[in-house]
Amino acid sequence: MKQNMVLVYSDNKKLTIEMLSKATELGKELKSKIVAVIIGKPDENLAKEYISYGADQVFIAETNLKDFKAEEYADVLAKIVNETKSETILIGSNKNGKELSARLGGILNAGVVVDSSNIYVKNSKLIAERVVYSGNAIAVEQFNSKPAIITVPSKAFDPLKKDDSRKGETTKKKIDAEKSKSKILKVQEMKTEGANVEDAEIIVSCGRGFKNKDDIKLANNLADVLKGKTVGCSRPIAADLKWLSEDHWIGLSGHKVKPRLYIATGISGQIQHIAGMRDSGVIVAINKDPDALIFKSADYGIVGDLYEILPKLTQAVKDKMG
Repeated sequence: MKQNMVLVYSDNKKLTIEMLSKATELGKELKSKIVAVIIGKPDENLAKEYISYGADQVFIAETNLKDFKAEEYADVLAKIVNETKSETILIGSNKNGKELSARLGGILNAGVVVDSSNIYVKNSKLIAERVVYSGNAIAVEQFNSKPAIITVPSKAFDPLKKDDSRKGETTKKKIDAEKSKSKILKVQEMKTEGANVEDAEIIVSCGRGFKNKDDIKLANNLADVLKGKTVGCSRPIAADLKWLSEDHWIGLSGHKVKPRLYIATGISGQIQHIAGMRDSGVIVAINKDPDALIFKSADYGIVGDLYEILPKLTQAVKDKMG
């Protein structure tokens, strides 16, 4: 097996496919092949899909693990890293991935950069960039040892175009994890309101400019006529006032989104919120304060009372779209 592999792993298929795009780019620079990892039940169709999105090899680790436990998954992944001789490891930065990467770094005595927004090779060194200080600065971090572990958040990289004609190798191997002493007593699914802001193409977001909970219907109405049907919000609406669930919360401590269109209504534009929506395609801001920070991040701005503007904008969109 070829050395210097770039290894990609996440328990989220979409995130794995996004990371395969960056892994392919790094593979060309590092003259390395790309290996995607599946832990658990053998899934031949998923393996073929990963190959069509850029993987040269898919390593399927057959285990008897029923639930995710970071200790056991880190042990399995460490064995795969050693077997494939992978020197660059990309892990999806979701809840499980963050815990997994930290433990894997401890096992392998490796450096870990979390939530990287850009990864590249410079002077034969692997460089990872990440946003720090609530979006006020970019940290540029260089790896001086191998392996290098980097966690990648959702929507950081666009997936490659699917190519079903690509050929790749699938390796299956039974790998037993060392049993951890911790026990999972109960797994309870979190109640949600069905909002999925991270996958939304169009988001109408509301902030403290709304006076009452019932007024959020103004944002809902605009989202409906835009065929977006997704409403987001800033921290006060979800965390303080509880007018919407945390499913809708966009920001540094909430969800990070990358829609084609983001409409911020009654949002002042604090840096914590900007950090969650800064990568949106087109940003439209509606605020009655002409000096609101949100206008510095907007492509288009409307200065005025959202209670007057939203109904008129909703009607104008409805007329335009027939």
